[in-house]
Amino acid sequence: MIATAIMSALALALTACGGSSDSGSGEGGTTELELLVPSYGDKTKPYWEQLIKDFEAKNTNIKVKLEVQSWDDIYKVLDTKVQGKKQPDILELDSAGPAYGKEDLLYKADEIVSPATMSDIVSSFVDSAKIDGTAYGVPTVASTRALFYNKDLFAKAGIQSPPKTWDELLDAAKKIKALGGDVAGGYGMPLGSEEAQGETSIWAYGAGASWSDGSKITVNTPQATEALTFMKRMVSEKATQANPGATNRTPLINVFIQGKIGMITGLPPVVGQIKEKNPALQYGIAPSPTKDGKPVTLGVADYFVAFKKDQDKKDAIRKFLDFFYQKDNYVKFNDNEGFIPATKSGGAAVAAKPELKTFLDAVPAAKFYPASLAAWGSTSGAFKSLVGQIETKSAGDVLKEIQQKADSGG
Repeated sequence: MIATAIMSALALALTACGGSSDSGSGEGGTTELELLVPSYGDKTKPYWEQLIKDFEAKNTNIKVKLEVQSWDDIYKVLDTKVQGKKQPDILELDSAGPAYGKEDLLYKADEIVSPATMSDIVSSFVDSAKIDGTAYGVPTVASTRALFYNKDLFAKAGIQSPPKTWDELLDAAKKIKALGGDVAGGYGMPLGSEEAQGETSIWAYGAGASWSDGSKITVNTPQATEALTFMKRMVSEKATQANPGATNRTPLINVFIQGKIGMITGLPPVVGQIKEKNPALQYGIAPSPTKDGKPVTLGVADYFVAFKKDQDKKDAIRKFLDFFYQKDNYVKFNDNEGFIPATKSGGAAVAAKPELKTFLDAVPAAKFYPASLAAWGSTSGAFKSLVGQIETKSAGDVLKEIQQKADSGG
């Protein structure tokens, strides 16, 4: 199991404490690299700006051009670039990044980092995003999901402990929503275009669903139908915020941080965002509720990939990525963003952060996206554009449409 291997590797680490005709070189033999990354929060851009400054000071013949996009926009920006044959040299993205390897657009993972860097990375993260047995992505961060809950709203609503089952979640969410005032929702359900596949996967995995049978995408299943039907019930019984289908994850998390939502499923970086934006918030973190209370959650990783724009740039790409993965640089990245590190040398950072314990404990029960299947890229996109329609359509109809998109590859 991927999750078991990840946990074992992290435990060992802790105890050990062609698309473009652009030229690779500019004036004076300088190589320019285009770097496209997503924004995890307010600290993302400053981190990259400083890292690039430090890198360029040591590598005066390489210049790095940074572009930071929100998670809501980066997929559209990237699609436009690829269609226009202007893809970046280096991209950080979720499992949709390695999927471009199916189109022969990417270098292999072992071509863009040194053997020493690759050996430091937990191999299970690399394996989880292989395309037809080949690794194109080098993992940058890893995370699981957990339930953040507002202790003050729980007390006002008379809720004694965080819910473990869907029924308990619905009951608690309705009690919180009934408090009225500035409470925007009992449970925050983001089904907008930013990351609807993540929210949906947590629910579906909690019903025993899986998005693949090992060889093909399997979206339209009885287990997934049961999960989406309950999600629809959460919406229809007004246990969520208004209009989940138009709600994106990032702004909804901010509403939770403001104290206006009772519960939301979140990533490790939310801990740091709360400390920065509203340190007075009284909150707790618990395992994600499931149909029957048995622990399972979503495990995800983001990856670096490098597009084969120019063979002359390969050495510069490797130098930059090796610089990023140097222990001090990489640990700072994870400290900024609050993720679980994907390298063995960075594992010690987890032990020093007790607030990440719930997320780390969830790793053995985590299920990952079927990123090894090339069709997952189009499937993920279909979730983003279609799953919000459960507000007005049946769960079965929505899943049928997403399955059709998955089967057709678009």
